[in-house]
Amino acid sequence: MPEARRQGRWKCREPYSELLWFDRRCFSSEEQLVKAIGQRIAGIPEIFEVSGTVLQRFIEGETLGFFHPSGTRVPDGLFEQIVTLFSELLAVRPSTLAIERICKADDRPLDGDTDGFLEGLIEFSELRVYEQNAERFASLFHALGVDADSFKRLRKHVSGLQKRPFCLLHADLHRENFIVDPDRRLWTIDWELAMFGDPLYDLATHLYLMRYPLRQKKQMEEEWRTTVEKIRPGSSNGMEVDLPRLIDFKRAQSVFTDVIREALSLDGESDRHPRRFARAGAKLHRILEAAALPLGLDPVPSPGRIATALERWDRE
Repeated sequence: MPEARRQGRWKCREPYSELLWFDRRCFSSEEQLVKAIGQRIAGIPEIFEVSGTVLQRFIEGETLGFFHPSGTRVPDGLFEQIVTLFSELLAVRPSTLAIERICKADDRPLDGDTDGFLEGLIEFSELRVYEQNAERFASLFHALGVDADSFKRLRKHVSGLQKRPFCLLHADLHRENFIVDPDRRLWTIDWELAMFGDPLYDLATHLYLMRYPLRQKKQMEEEWRTTVEKIRPGSSNGMEVDLPRLIDFKRAQSVFTDVIREALSLDGESDRHPRRFARAGAKLHRILEAAALPLGLDPVPSPGRIATALERWDRE
C-alpha cells in the first residue's frame, strides 16, 4: 500500500448476513458506489482494496446524533454542510454513473417519473415487507387495523406527484449516518440504500428522520429549494403539495417495518413483564397515529389494545 494510503486508521468492511431488508436496494455494491462518487461528493470516507480485502478510512469523531440528538437544533456550520451534500447529490445523474445496478433496466422508471419511482417503493413494502412476512405477522397486523387494503389507500393518498428530474439519493440521511470529526467537518456514511430517483424524496426522508425543530425544518426546506433550483431547475416542482405526501409515505412505510421489528424484539425475550408490552404498545401507537391519514386508520387502536395484541402474538 502506498505511504499515503497507510496513514490514518482503516476499518475492514464485510457484508452483514441474515438481516431483514426493509428497504429497496439499487446498487449491487455499496463499495463500488462509494468509490465511484468519492471524487464528486465531499465528506465520504475513502475506500481502498488490499488483496481482496475492502478497507474504509475510519473517521475520528462521533455521530451528529451524539452531539445534537433527535429533536434538537443542528448548528449552522453543520447544517450548511448538509445543504451542500444535497447539492452534490443533485449533480450525480443516472447517465453519469456507470456502475452495476440490481434493478433491471426495464424496471426503472423514466427520468422524472416521480409517480413511477414512488410506486416502486410502495410495491417493495407491499410485497417484500408485508406479504413476505404475512404468514408470521398477519394476525398482529390485522389486530392493529392494517391489511392489504392499506396499500390501496396509501396509493390513492400519494398519487399524482409532479415530475422532477432524477438524481442520486442517499435515502437514509439521519443523525447517526453523519460523523462529526474534531475539525467540525461532516462525513456521510452508510450508502447501502442509495438509489436514483426523485430528489424531493431524499429531502422528505431526511426531514422525517432528522426530527428538526419546526423553525429549522422550515429553514432546511427553504435552503434546499433555493439550492436545487440553482443547480437543476425543476427539482422542487410541486414541493408545497408533494413534500407532505412523501413524508406521509415515510410514516406509512414505518408502520410495516416497525411493527415487525418491535414484535421481533419481544420474541424470545426472557422479560415478559407487562411493562415491556406496554412500552411497545405506546411506541407503536405513536407510529400508527402518525400514519393514520395515508393508511386510512380510523380509529387508531389504543396503546393498551396494541400491547394486548403484541402479547397475544407473542403467546402464539
